[in-house]
Amino acid sequence: MKSIIITGASSGIGYATAERFLDAGWRVGLVARRAERLEALADRYETAVPLPADVTDPEGIQAAFQAFGHLDVLFNNAGLFGPTATIDAVDLEDWAQVMQVNIGGMFMAARLAFAAMRAQDPQGGRIINNGSLSAHVPRPNSVCYTVTKHAVTGLTKTLSLDGRPFGIACGQIDIGNAETDLLAQLKHTQPETKTMDVDNAARSVLHMAEMPADANVQFMTVMATTMPYIGRG
Repeated sequence: MKSIIITGASSGIGYATAERFLDAGWRVGLVARRAERLEALADRYETAVPLPADVTDPEGIQAAFQAFGHLDVLFNNAGLFGPTATIDAVDLEDWAQVMQVNIGGMFMAARLAFAAMRAQDPQGGRIINNGSLSAHVPRPNSVCYTVTKHAVTGLTKTLSLDGRPFGIACGQIDIGNAETDLLAQLKHTQPETKTMDVDNAARSVLHMAEMPADANVQFMTVMATTMPYIGRG
């Protein structure tokens, strides 16, 4: 049975992806802070493994990975949007929090996954980082989020390079306007926002995860068809 750890698994894209993998017969480690949400999912699926942890807590996230065991795939998904403001109006504490979660948390999860995949027998695995269209084209007033998503692309490229000798592939999925609670906040202020069902993102992650060991989806963009990304001026 193939195995995956999903961070940020208690809501949004992480939750939808967890359901998609569980339906496909995978053993799924569910990492998030809200233990009750993870337990509820585990009550529905025998192969769901709740791993309550904060991705910014080094000891907690390490314990979660060690408890899970053999790891084929990490979906490095946990993140937050942060303040919607121009840079001069961003509080430094808010900036630090977004950096800590979106970069620090992703770094620690990738570090643990890389170490596990390098040491296990058979050696190797796959890391899928959740980027964003903001890794390429930012929204207005999104300086914190946009900076972190550009950093995720750098992480993806470096892991792809460093993982080659150990059979560790790394790819990035850039998701545009999937219908989640996070996007609902945006639609409240921008009702014209075009969206797609979040399951489209989940199915795309599954496709990336199921690639054979000798192939990798390096970057994938999946988005609402009519959202203004291509040709944005």
